[in-house]
Amino acid sequence: MTSENRQRSTAGGVTYGFVPIPDPHASYQALLARDARFDGRVFIAVKTTGVYCRPVCPAAPAKFRNCAFFPSAAAAQEAGFRPCLRCRPETTYELGAWRGTSSTIARALAMISEGTLDGDEASVDELAERLGLGERQLRRLFQTHVGASPSAVARTRRVLFAKQLLHETSLPMTEVALASGFGSIRQFNDTFRTLFRRSPSAIRQDVHLGSAADAGVVVRLRYRPPYAWREVLEHLRARAIPGVEQVSEDAYARTILRRGRLGTIQISHDAPQSCLVAAIRVPELGDLSAVVARVRALFDLDADVGTIEAHLARDPLLAPLVGRRSGLRVVGCWDGFELAVRAVLGQQVSVAAARVLAEELVGLCSESRGKGALSRAFPLPEQVLGANLAKLGLPAARKSALRALARAALENPRLFDARPSVEATVSALRSVEGVGEWTANYIALRAAREPDAFPAEDAALIRSLAAHDARVTPARLRERAERWRPWRGYAAQHLWAADAGRSARKGKRT
Repeated sequence: MTSENRQRSTAGGVTYGFVPIPDPHASYQALLARDARFDGRVFIAVKTTGVYCRPVCPAAPAKFRNCAFFPSAAAAQEAGFRPCLRCRPETTYELGAWRGTSSTIARALAMISEGTLDGDEASVDELAERLGLGERQLRRLFQTHVGASPSAVARTRRVLFAKQLLHETSLPMTEVALASGFGSIRQFNDTFRTLFRRSPSAIRQDVHLGSAADAGVVVRLRYRPPYAWREVLEHLRARAIPGVEQVSEDAYARTILRRGRLGTIQISHDAPQSCLVAAIRVPELGDLSAVVARVRALFDLDADVGTIEAHLARDPLLAPLVGRRSGLRVVGCWDGFELAVRAVLGQQVSVAAARVLAEELVGLCSESRGKGALSRAFPLPEQVLGANLAKLGLPAARKSALRALARAALENPRLFDARPSVEATVSALRSVEGVGEWTANYIALRAAREPDAFPAEDAALIRSLAAHDARVTPARLRERAERWRPWRGYAAQHLWAADAGRSARKGKRT
């Protein structure tokens, strides 16, 4: 244990280092009541057994004096505790106290979840550089907000994901090790023996699942309820590109491109278990962890909607909208370039018209790779650059914007990453020819996952506010949105959903 993590006693409880954690007494009462509202916000470790648990653990609770409380699973493991085999911390989401206070940590964790620190060549230095920080500053931020170093977070993510695969899939041990980011089967086995005091094969219970060849690798992705699945599915349905995406009554599926080869994901909802069920087919299992991270981002599974909605509902305008669609998420995207292209195609046209244009672009740039409903990948930047865009029914300026976007994406593969602030992210995107304020904010919201991005010029947002303010302008909307920070993007999602609902009702009447 490092000097920064030395244990210090507090009034009846235990903290570690300088990490702000929920009140120990409140956390202990949550453990006694098995209160799901604390799940993901605090992890309780038992000093006599060396195990850490979720507040909803079914095991008999330890005495208060024997408990320690942590803001993250990584902090608990860094302090020498191992995950409980009964409540399975790997199946929960983490909603630590830092959320909403440190956007840098949010960005760093998103990069780590996509495998930035996996592999022998990965370094915290490079992660810090991508975030525009020094390595020491990044480590200090992690210690303050998460209670563990970036490397410890990456190690914890690997081992917990591996443990989930052991429990929920029938993948062979070597494939579990590869899929969860371990460098070798020996490292995988040694880690499990050290942490759990048993081998991976001893941890795996009887698994009665179909083989990976039949249905892909099936994993359950938990979220903190509520989750407005119907609204999310309708958002995706309205924009689904034939050949690339398919939306059925209760599932979303699409093609994904990994290392130049086609794979697929299919996502359905298990409301009683508060999770999405993802069936994933990838050409190489080493990509599985990154694909799972992208699915979580696409469906915004890590949002603390309770906190967000309580904040937005303070505004009388938003309160009834939040009440009507509790659990609404900001739908993300599979790929930043794809989302940016869709945004450019959607400039000054309806959602339906933008979908038709996207379908034409896919047909122009992407060859069919087989039969069935999912046979095409969304075009890569080089394919867009090499295509004859004259065949698209677009104004010359928008064709030029598509080419400029493709060139910029090739020159800077991190173009769609979040910057240190939402303003910096929008500014970087606006430097691309043809990307204006609306487009940049829309890309920042859905691709860079900036929760405070806000396209105030959006016609649907203005229509939504016009029902309450006949003099609404983008400037007045932007001024009103100041009270919605730091979650203006979620406010926009509620306003969009309300506008779509009004349009649907109007269509039925006519």
